[in-house]
Amino acid sequence: MSRALDRGGVVRSERLADRETETRARLAPLAAEYPFSPRFFEHPPGTRAAGALQHYLDEGPRAKHALLFVHGNPTWSFAFRRAIAALRGTQRCVAVDHLGCGLSDKPADFPYQLEAHVENLERLVLALGLERVTLVLHDWGGPIGLGFARRQPERIQRLFLSNTAAFPLGDALPLRLAACRWPGFGALAVRGLNGFARAATWMAVERPLAPLVKRGYLLPYDSWANRVATHRFVLDIPLAPSHPSWAELQAIAQALPLFAERAVHLLWGARDWVFTTSFRDEWQRRFPRASATTFEDAGHYLFEDRAADYVAELARFVAP
Repeated sequence: MSRALDRGGVVRSERLADRETETRARLAPLAAEYPFSPRFFEHPPGTRAAGALQHYLDEGPRAKHALLFVHGNPTWSFAFRRAIAALRGTQRCVAVDHLGCGLSDKPADFPYQLEAHVENLERLVLALGLERVTLVLHDWGGPIGLGFARRQPERIQRLFLSNTAAFPLGDALPLRLAACRWPGFGALAVRGLNGFARAATWMAVERPLAPLVKRGYLLPYDSWANRVATHRFVLDIPLAPSHPSWAELQAIAQALPLFAERAVHLLWGARDWVFTTSFRDEWQRRFPRASATTFEDAGHYLFEDRAADYVAELARFVAP
């Protein structure tokens, strides 16, 4: 089998090349919104993700410094499309799709727990050779991205945090989120009816999404099998020490002081009913030097509700 290095230094095999070709065809209807080249990383033997193909974008100039976009649930790299399109002329922009999400493989037997997602992100970043990283994090991207940062603190240059957390959420969830964890009902609603991803296209925004944008968010989650991570992410929210991801989340929270002297910007949608402004306040308590901007009229998907402002805030934050 022929093998070659791609622009990021990741080994490309015929399997990866074939997958990229298939994915370009799949993405053709979204070209107006998502005009990027799909790339895939094959996780090596001996890892929990062995053999799985993880999708990522790598746009802009080749450099060891990059913006690293890490999404949450139930989104994928599509959420960052406008920022990547705007900044790739001057900044290297890398965006991942977690296993089970977006255009990545969705293996039924992957553990889909916080530590495993962190391991996957670290493995990809090291393969790409990124040394000075600006983390751009949203939702589950917060603990996953900062889990990577805990393991590789010397690689982290700046943090750009939006409607996320990297510390325990408390011992209760909003009812409409908690219901997705109920035995039987949760699987039926999330995996059977696509209730989580579909509902997010109107419950996570304050302004209606255009039909093509809504189609983009839902494109990867088109079957029971392809919604495995959408459900497992909800189940993986650690609310008590008995939860299997509690220790990892606590370790991430305890490592946050490592980044107290880094540049940190908080960008918040105040109408988010999960990551409310109380989470923004907790970030400010942990990072007193952080700058912050709050959009009072934006929801959880602030990159949709205030798209131009989101891009402008990020561009100012990373400007030389």
